Amino acid sequence: MDMADFPIAGTNEIETVNYKEKKVYVNKHQYFENIAPEIWGYYIGGYQPAEKWLKDRKRRVLSFDDIERYQKIISILKTTIELQAQIDEAAL
Repeated sequence: MDMADFPIAGTNEIETVNYKEKKVYVNKHQYFENIAPEIWGYYIGGYQPAEKWLKDRKRRVLSFDDIERYQKIISILKTTIELQAQIDEAAL
């Protein structure tokens, strides 16, 4: 299972939010990995949830629960994209 791992120990502070090569950096050293481009670029109501959730917490320190919550958000977005594709395919 692809999971949005948070593999590097550090301050857990969200200093910036940058996406590069399937990684979402929250500061210079720490990142969530295994974030597919379609998940990062997915929009709901004019927002990218994968980006917005982190940006709304800028300058905060992520707790263990926050990290788990973000991992669940990524998993839910992946499932949503897959289900939408199935619905679109069935509609043809």
